[in-house]
This record gives sequence, structure tokens and C-alpha cells, in this order.
Amino acid sequence: MQSHRRVLAAALVAACAWACAPAGADGIASAGAAIAFAPCKDSNDYACGHLTVPLDPSGATPGTVTLAIRRHRATVGEAHSAIVALAGGPGQPALPFAEDFTELLGPIAATRDLIVFDQRGIGLSDPLSCHAFERPGSYGSFGKLIEACGNQLGPGRSFYTTADTVADIEAIRQAGGYEKLVLYGTSYGTKVAEEYAQAYPSHVEALVLDSVVPPNGPEPLERSTFAAIPRILRQLCEFGACAHITRNPVADLARVVKAMDRAPLRARAIDGRGHARSLTLSSHELVELLLAGDFSPLLRADFLTAVAAAARRDTAPLARLVASAQGGEGEGEDFDTPLYYATTCEEQYFPWARSATPKRRIAEAGAAARALGASAFAPFTPADALAISDVPACAYWPYATPTPPPPDDAPLPDVPTLILSGADDLRTPTAGAREVAAAIPDAHLLVVPDTGHSVLTQEQGSCASDALQALFAAKPIQPCARTPPPASLRPPPLPPLRLADVAPAKGSGGRAGRTLHAVALTLGDFIRQLLLQLTVGGSEGGAAIGGLRAGWAQLTGGALVLHGYSYVPGVTVSGSIKDEVEQLRIGGASAAGGTLRSGPHKSLVGTLGGRQVTLPASSIASAAIVGGDAQESLHRGRGGSAARIAARLLLGGGRQLRSVPR
Repeated sequence: MQSHRRVLAAALVAACAWACAPAGADGIASAGAAIAFAPCKDSNDYACGHLTVPLDPSGATPGTVTLAIRRHRATVGEAHSAIVALAGGPGQPALPFAEDFTELLGPIAATRDLIVFDQRGIGLSDPLSCHAFERPGSYGSFGKLIEACGNQLGPGRSFYTTADTVADIEAIRQAGGYEKLVLYGTSYGTKVAEEYAQAYPSHVEALVLDSVVPPNGPEPLERSTFAAIPRILRQLCEFGACAHITRNPVADLARVVKAMDRAPLRARAIDGRGHARSLTLSSHELVELLLAGDFSPLLRADFLTAVAAAARRDTAPLARLVASAQGGEGEGEDFDTPLYYATTCEEQYFPWARSATPKRRIAEAGAAARALGASAFAPFTPADALAISDVPACAYWPYATPTPPPPDDAPLPDVPTLILSGADDLRTPTAGAREVAAAIPDAHLLVVPDTGHSVLTQEQGSCASDALQALFAAKPIQPCARTPPPASLRPPPLPPLRLADVAPAKGSGGRAGRTLHAVALTLGDFIRQLLLQLTVGGSEGGAAIGGLRAGWAQLTGGALVLHGYSYVPGVTVSGSIKDEVEQLRIGGASAAGGTLRSGPHKSLVGTLGGRQVTLPASSIASAAIVGGDAQESLHRGRGGSAARIAARLLLGGGRQLRSVPR
């Protein structure tokens, strides 16, 4: 499921890369010959090779495609089988993740070769490109852009389906001289693995399916995604995680969606330089936020608080969350958008006649969505399902083939199979994993709690990784224990609407005590927002964060720098936090103004409103933990060194508090 904005952004960044990517190399082996591997220039562990395969596996249409392949040799004995690692998408290259696959598989690859290749039309395997994406403004609409892209690709655009990739895998198996294959796929890669297993069951040793797309999926309107939303929202609130935030997260979401249906929600977000900008929020963006949460437990948790606040007419948290997620949009510069649409539009079963006009196709899809009834998408609507689907784009696709036959109902082979599903995954909900598991008698389905999409890279513990090793060691696979999430991954409290809503800090009363507690909440909010930006947007040092109410802050040069950053209305914090001692300035119309500096035992001490105050280290640490425990809870995230620096500055060592003009 793709956002049109995300896909277009990725396409614009990648346009030059697609146009300039090499189409092949001299001396490449033919499909009937062995693959000529040579040492890779950028890796001591992999050998690089190429294999030329027919554009049309049936041979009816002339042309070839050159597949770029990497091979990691088995370290024990001579391998008679290979693991084929399949990336998601369609459109995601696999070669950039070769080293990651090796690390994830561990000892399993000791007795088997590991084969990683860019699927046809992607990365270094004759990538598809469209000149249309170089001039997107010339087409008037995204649909017209997709239509132009399809026409520029020409008649060969019909040879980039899952079935064509399955034929390529079989060609690789034959050329590599392997008796059997272990298919390891993630997301769309699971669909490729399943279809290969259906077509060539005698050549399958085992299946590892992470975040499953069923063989007959994906369904164009993603009904399983919408059906899973209420369950996952309630799941996130288990263990009392939503106490004092909401009694019913689904009802809150329904209330906000209903209000947005009446009129778009107008809100204000503060950018990374402290400038306020107006946003118009729609229910479509709420769906996209939920989907973005598949890759960020912080985003999933913050969604609950933001929606609960919006249901109570405080739209600032939701506006900031939407702005943060939009800043992290995109599939990466290597993602091949033309390939995505060539595969998706040609092979999915959209509810329209391919001979119809784009306008008629959209009308037929709308009628089909409405015929399913409101309950199929509740608390969202059929209009939301259509808006975030590929219907608006594929309605304009110039089809090169008639409607494909019904999906192959060939059985899946009864081979050792591990099926992994994130309990919080909305892109590929657990319902699809259960469907595939039911079709394979020897399958082990493992549902991993507190995990979204791509389980082996997103899980917080090692349950799935342990199960993977157990499968190939013929050991029992243990279910994953459901435990309370760490404090950092629980929904944060509802933001105060005024200083009077903030309880005084322990040991300090009155306005000074409330201001002191507000400072701790403000520091915790900054840390959480920084980690959210690092894990969703992927930016490192220099990341700038807008305050919830005003101001901005950033991590730069090893310091946390705040410029009039405001989380509680009427309370601002300015200064920088480093390893030695200076001061923070506290201001704002509601605050007891003054300064704070580092004190004994990692506390903050100073004067607020003319009163001496002390904020114990425990209060600062509590706020920072709510903001995010970077070193543990997000150890597999993209926060990296910047996140660790941020956590260390608030939780460890001394602090330097420098005055910064507001």
C-alpha cells in the first residue's frame, strides 16, 4: 500500500539514478549456463554475478533482462541448496541489504549458499525508468503521470509480474546448480516465495515468510488492514498503557474521523525553526499515519495520544505528528516506482473492466467500495480506502494485457515453514499469515507482540530470531511472551492545556513548583520528538524539532539546544545541555521565570519566580524515559548515535546548561 505523495517523492529523487543505472555487463552467462561469479568490489563476503533471462518466460516475445546477483558461499561443506532472500515492494532492491540478510540468517547460511538478487526491473537488474517522472508538473494529475509512464515503458511493461520473477528464481536455481531452495521473503517477497513454492514444490526445502501477503493478495482496497485497526488500537492500550489518556481509542478515532468527514480539520504545527504553519488534516492522513506506525513503535504510541487530544479539541499533537511523518515519507532513492506500478496495476484484480476509460474505472471501483458497506472500513469510510489505495493511479494505467485468470489455487508444499507476523502490523495483518499457515500442515505461525511490519528487523526482543534458528536446528519453536511494553513505548500523557493542569514538582509548591514540573515535561517531550524524527525520518545530527506550542530545538554538536521551546502553554525553555555547567532560561507568560543549572547528583537547581527550587535527577529521568529510552527500546531503530547522545545527555553524566537567546 503506497501513498501517492510518497511514491512521487521517491520517484523524483530516483529519476536520475534509474536513467543512469547500468543495464548489464559484457560476458554475462545465459539462462542455461552457470553463473559467472567474481569477487564483489565492495564486499569480501559476497561474489557478484549476472544472469540473462528472457523478458517473456514463455519465449513468445523477444527480449532479455539481466539480473544482478550476489552469492555468499556456505562456510561448511559443499552447498546443494541455497537460501534466496526476497525484498519487499514490489520495487525494493535487495542487493543493498545483502549484508543484513547474512546477519539475520546467521548459522543457517553456514551449510547453504545465500543468493540475493535485484528482481527484474529493479536496482541493478535492468531497472525500469520513465521520463514522465522527470517532469511531473507537465501532466496535471498523478493519474495522467502514471498513464504517461506506462506508455513510455512500452508493451514490455506486462512482463514484470510476480510470475515473471518466479520464472527468474527458477532460472537462478538451475544456473546455480542447486537441488532445492529455502525461500526467505519479507512483505511482497512472501508473495513471490509462495508463488514459487506453488509452481515448483519439489525444489523447495523450506519457507520463511515474514509479514505475509497471501498468494491471492493484496486485495485492492486493503480490507484486512481496515479490519485490523480497531484490534491493534485496543492492543496498544493493554496493560493499562492508556490510563488517563483514553478509555476507548477506537471511539476517539471514530469521533475525529466523523468530524473530518464534515469538514477538514484545521490545525497548526511548529516547524524546526519555530515557525507556525497551518495544516488541513483529513481522515486519509490518519490512515497513512497508522501505516507509517508499522515501522515505529513510538509513532504507534503517539498516535493514540494525538487522536485522544484531537477528540478533546486539542489539535496540536496530531498536527505535529502528521508533520513529522510527512517529513519521513518516501521509499528511499533506490525504490523503483515505475516497476511498482507495472507490477501492481498489471496483476491486481481491480473492480473494473480494463477496457473502460479511467473515469469509468474510478466510478466502478467507487461503487464496489460502497457496496461493501460502511462496516468494512469503520471507523474510516470507503472514500478513505479508495484514497489511500492504488485505485486512483492504476485507473489510468494503459493495460498491456487482459484481466489475468483467477489466482492459482495450487497447494503450497508441506515443507518446514516459519511464518512471522507482527501483532501490530497493519500493512500485512495477522489474518493473512493465518490464512497461509492454514494451507501448510507443517507451518509454524509466530505472532510477535509490540511489533509492526518486517518482524525480523523490527522486533524489540529476539523471539522471532530464536524461532528462525530453531526451525533449521529441528528444535521446538517457542511462542512469544506478551509482556507490558517499556515506559518509552507507552502512549505519552495528554499534553497540558495550561500550566494550571500541571501538578507542582515534589518539594516545590505554587506556580514555581508547577513551572519546575513543566520544565521536566518539556525536556521529556523534546527527547521523545527527537527520537521520533530519527526513527521515522532517519535524519541524524542537526535534527530540528518544533515545540508543541512554540519555539524549536535541535541536537547539534553533541548538545541539546532549545530556543524558546514550549510544551506547556505559556512556559518556554531556552539553553543547551552538554557536559559542564551553565544555565537554562525559563520564561513565558504563565511561567515563574528564572534560571536553572546543573546541581549535585545530576539534579537541576536554580531560582524560579524568586524561589529556590530543585528538580531531582529522578524527575528528569522519568521525563526522559517517557520521551524515549533510545539505548534499549529502539536498539533496532534508525536513531543511531544521535539518539544515544540525546539519551545520555539527559540520563547520564553531568550537564552543561548554556544560555541561548529566545
